[in-house]
Amino acid sequence: MFKDIPVDVGVIYEGERIRKPDMYVELGGPKVDHKFELVRAKPLDEVDDGKVEVIGPDLKELEEGKSYPFGIYIEVAGKEVEEDLEGIIERRIHEYCNYIEGFMHLNQRYDIWLRLSKKSFQRGLNSFKLIGKVLERLFKSELPIVEKIQITFITDPAKVEEMARVARQVYEARDARARGLKDEEVDAFYGCTLCQSFAPTHVCVITPQRYANCGAISWFDGRAASRVDPKGPIFRIEVGQVLDPVKGEYSGANEAVKKKSLGEIERVWLYTAFGYPHTSCGCFEAVAFYIPEVDGLGIVHRDFKGVAVNGLPFSTLADSTAGGRQVDGFHGLSIEYMRSPKFLQADGGWNRIVWMPSAVKEMVGAFIPREVAEKIATERDATTIEELKRFLEEKEHPIVKRWVKVEEPPVPASREEVREAEPMMEFPPVSSLPITYGGFKIILKDAKITAKKMIIRRVKGRGGSTGGS
Repeated sequence: MFKDIPVDVGVIYEGERIRKPDMYVELGGPKVDHKFELVRAKPLDEVDDGKVEVIGPDLKELEEGKSYPFGIYIEVAGKEVEEDLEGIIERRIHEYCNYIEGFMHLNQRYDIWLRLSKKSFQRGLNSFKLIGKVLERLFKSELPIVEKIQITFITDPAKVEEMARVARQVYEARDARARGLKDEEVDAFYGCTLCQSFAPTHVCVITPQRYANCGAISWFDGRAASRVDPKGPIFRIEVGQVLDPVKGEYSGANEAVKKKSLGEIERVWLYTAFGYPHTSCGCFEAVAFYIPEVDGLGIVHRDFKGVAVNGLPFSTLADSTAGGRQVDGFHGLSIEYMRSPKFLQADGGWNRIVWMPSAVKEMVGAFIPREVAEKIATERDATTIEELKRFLEEKEHPIVKRWVKVEEPPVPASREEVREAEPMMEFPPVSSLPITYGGFKIILKDAKITAKKMIIRRVKGRGGSTGGS
């Protein structure tokens, strides 16, 4: 099937990471402003089947080591192909690109990030037309509903920018169609394991009011995909019993996640960043992160070039939650989920959000409650925790009511009072003292601790031996 392709093609290459030293060229990614992938359904007579076109320089004409604006535009046709399937077919670009040895595809929609390895380029993978041939054959063999397919790769910067604007309009129209339906009104959710090649224990649970983390698959997309490709990575989840309507715990979701993660994840709460938060892959559009100093949540998205208010860039915060893990206080999410009434509702919703980039605030501004919108800081208002605290107090953000003021102990009137005080018990200095609290581990380095009294009690039933043989 791929004898005319100079590199191997197969599932075994999914999950392959291409590091910068091994990279021949980078397409899209965080260093460029404009990138996209878009699939459009067309009538059969409007698609030139098998045609692969390149607008702009081809791979062999790109300079080694550089990053370029990039777009993938695919037109498909078939008797069963309809507009509602565009998002599902589009999401398969990620999967099929990763079948190609030495060709890495990350993320989706306007966040795509691709790299070609030096090794594969040297072996002859030096034209987008070769990649187009692979995609054409995979789409037709894996999705029989695709009868005709035409693929265009775009590297011309002006054309990429123009088409990226068109793509965003299409994405918004798709997302708008999915709004309105409530989680309580359906008897099935949908799951997706498309990203398990990069995050083996990640299982995305897609509900009407909780988009996939990647922002590319709605509940309607999930329903369509499970019907078209019942053995594919997107599948039906029976809602089952509602165990907690506020946190968003459903027996059906728990069962599906446990099965698809091979028992690694047993419970999931869909509407919170704490306890048993939804797992995160690596394709999420943004990440919510806990800021303990103000007891609030911040949000930072993939395109934010600076550092968040806690001093960390998106990449570091993303690494803290990616990989299919459940991490207390860290939550990968889509931009569309921020427009949902269920958005982190167990944590207080928008009343718990204290900081976010201005670009994200503009994108979802119409969905932020008016009474709190101006009380949420951006990078223009606060760049440090201290600045954030002052901003929240000045604006009377709802989070301030959660703060508990700690009174300073009274200062002794004289040295005599100090001498008459109860003797203090002093522990020898320790080089490293780990403390676990609220899901976080705090390590005190070179700590010296004093205490008036030490009480030692035996605790039973907490694991380990309690004495005896």
